Amino acid sequence: MTLRRILVLGTGGTIAGAGGSATGAGYRAGGLALDALVAHLGALGLAAELVPQEVARIGSQDIGFAEWRALHAACTAAMDDPAIDGIIITHGTDTAEETGLLLDLTLPTAKPVVLVGAMRPADAVGADGMRNFANAVKVASDPAAAGRGVMLVMGDAVLAARDARKAATSAIDAFRTFPRGPLARVTPASLDWFGPAHRLGEAARYPFPQELPRVAILTAGAGMDAQPVDALLGIGARGIVLAGMGQGNAPRTVLEALARAAASGVPVVRASRVDEGLVDRNVEVDDDALGLVAARALGPAKARMLLMVLVANGVTDAKAVQAAFDGG
Repeated sequence: MTLRRILVLGTGGTIAGAGGSATGAGYRAGGLALDALVAHLGALGLAAELVPQEVARIGSQDIGFAEWRALHAACTAAMDDPAIDGIIITHGTDTAEETGLLLDLTLPTAKPVVLVGAMRPADAVGADGMRNFANAVKVASDPAAAGRGVMLVMGDAVLAARDARKAATSAIDAFRTFPRGPLARVTPASLDWFGPAHRLGEAARYPFPQELPRVAILTAGAGMDAQPVDALLGIGARGIVLAGMGQGNAPRTVLEALARAAASGVPVVRASRVDEGLVDRNVEVDDDALGLVAARALGPAKARMLLMVLVANGVTDAKAVQAAFDGG
């Protein structure tokens, strides 16, 4: 049997973390080299040939445009390489949802792209990284994984990058998915898809940006005034995402300031600081009158990423931005 050939792009994170104590709480993200992780996997006898390529060895809180650009370039090259069947990216969990969405927006769906991480460092008792990694290999090696967009594999679940979010600080099952449920359940021995691939043959939705503009997240709080909005505009924010109360609400003075920002050409998206739920247009907030955009199912972190990609591609009109958020 010919083994499927999988490119493994390493960025660090807890999955490559080491603490020096099996029971201690502290650890250093990205402390282990990717080659060491791949060697551990090789001992498991997985039915795939893994090709490691280290991009970074950092905690995902420090990931940024340089690493995203390198990841996108490596994924693009792998998409064009007939010798590569799938792509795995090892990644810290703190910003996996942002990296996943950026790549999902800017890559075609011809080959599976799978992000994988861990909630416990590699030398901790009960470490989950190797199981998650083995599961990621199972997914990336499956021909049926193509055409589903970028995916995240954690806790024996396969999640769409657009839907996945980190909802717990340290639990093994830290990730949730909204509004759609998991795409599949996976173990190192089994993979069960819950539906057919829905994005077969889809091209990249947007070109990868030459740079990412400054887009800020503003968290709403009771009693706040308009000064934070003015401050964000003063530092050159080219877009603002409101992490609002409930369905993306905020004090009247804040909404009025955001409306002024929108009128000046700075797109404003209303998301919610609540963990789950839709933010709809024109419910408590009159988006039509204020010129604002409703984030729909995207939380603040992913709304910021989508808005950065849109602004970078010249999409700033409120109606066009809303269409992109509606297009999930």
